[in-house]
Amino acid sequence: MNDTSPLPLPHACPPSCRNCRLRKTGAFTPVKPEVLDFIEGFRTNTMGVEAGGALVREHQTNAKLFTLYSGWAFRYKTLSDGRRQILNFLLPGDLVGLQQEFGEVSTHGIEALTDCMLCVFQNDSLWDVFREHPRLGYDITWLSAHEESHVDDNLLTTGRRNATERVAMLLMHLYQRLERIGLVEDGTVAFPLNQQHIADALGLSLVHTNKTLRRLSLLGLHELKNGRLRLLNTRALARIAEYYDTPPRLMPLL
Repeated sequence: MNDTSPLPLPHACPPSCRNCRLRKTGAFTPVKPEVLDFIEGFRTNTMGVEAGGALVREHQTNAKLFTLYSGWAFRYKTLSDGRRQILNFLLPGDLVGLQQEFGEVSTHGIEALTDCMLCVFQNDSLWDVFREHPRLGYDITWLSAHEESHVDDNLLTTGRRNATERVAMLLMHLYQRLERIGLVEDGTVAFPLNQQHIADALGLSLVHTNKTLRRLSLLGLHELKNGRLRLLNTRALARIAEYYDTPPRLMPLL
């Protein structure tokens, strides 16, 4: 597969799915060699998008289907005056663009939060997946339902949790997701979000976001330093957020 990205090689998608770093983390469902070969054949390309670039634009037609291999992105909607709601954050292993398969245009945009590498799939061949490998078809359905559960959680957070609970929930949720895919280093995870991203995700003002982050930091619950997040008291954060994480199950990876 051609790598069209200028990003450094450590971030690049491997030519073969058999060398996928994500599959070696133990977070994803193992697949048989013949299924892996089918997935590799289903992949048409790899693509790099620099931080701030668009993976999918709002109202775009013929958006592609991706798996995010490295980097962070976020899905969002905007109002006519420019106000933005971040719907969810996308991390390595997430399937991107499935919603466009069921509509003529994209109803949301997806922006790269950091430099990203993505595997690009044939967006007109989903029927082949369901027909030739029903288990992969089920996996795609599972990923869609999993995404819906994230949206449900985000709706509960913005609709009913107060500012402190919202921020605590976001920190816990993102840390746990990153931990599952092996991206914790020395007890910290990369945290490229700025306060505007957090405000747009949680429905808070920038001032309120700043005050809430400082309050949680002064309580000794977390530390943000040099673009990395450390959770200092996960039990207290979980209690504040009412975050009850269940034992992680293996996730499908396309």
